[in-house]
Amino acid sequence: MTRAQGRNGSAAPAPSRDDLGDAVWTVPNALSVLRLLGVPLFLWLLLGPQADGWAVVVLMVSGVTDWADGKLARALGQSSRLGALLDPAADRLYIVATLVAFVIRDVVPLWFVAAIVARELVLALVLLVLRRYGWPPLQVHYLGKAATFLFLYAFPLLLLAAGTGWLATVVAPIGYALTIWGGALYLLSAALYVVQAVGLVRQARAERVAA
Repeated sequence: MTRAQGRNGSAAPAPSRDDLGDAVWTVPNALSVLRLLGVPLFLWLLLGPQADGWAVVVLMVSGVTDWADGKLARALGQSSRLGALLDPAADRLYIVATLVAFVIRDVVPLWFVAAIVARELVLALVLLVLRRYGWPPLQVHYLGKAATFLFLYAFPLLLLAAGTGWLATVVAPIGYALTIWGGALYLLSAALYVVQAVGLVRQARAERVAA
C-alpha cells in the first residue's frame, strides 16, 4: 500500500505519481522536452533582438505541445512519472521566464512578478515538507492549469499591446484582463495546494502517533 492510498485501500486525497510508468522515451515526454528547450530561445527573442513576432510563434508552439502531450499520453497509454514532472515544470518555466522578461521590458509591474515568484517558492517549500512526511508531489490542480491557459493567451496579447497602432490599443485591455485573471487563479491554486498539503501532513502525524 502506497502513501497515496488510505488504510482501507481507498483513494487518498493526492494520487501518487508512483502509479505511473517508468517510461522515458515517449512521444509526450519528447514534446515536453521540446517545450523546455524553447524557454531559452523565447527569452533570447524577447530580450536580445526583441523579435516579438517570433517570440509569439515560440509561445504558440509551446501552447500546442502543452495540449498535445497530455492528449497523446492518454491516447497512446504513455503516461509516465517523468512526464508528470516535466509538464508542470515547463509551464512554470515559461510563465516565470516570460514575466521576468516583461518586467525588464516594462510590460508588467515588478510586484506582479514578485507575487508569482513567491508562489513558486512557497510550492517548492511545500514539496520539501511533503517529501519529509513520505508523500509524493501533489497532482496539478485544474485551477493551475486554467491559469496557465490564460497566461498563454495573455502573453502574446501583452507583446502586441507593447507596440503602437490601433491593434495595440484594442488588445491591451484584453491582454491585461487575462493576465490579472490568470494571476488570481495561479495564486488561488497555490493556496489550495497549501491547504491540501497541511491536511496530508496532519494525517501523517496522526498515523505516527497511532503507530
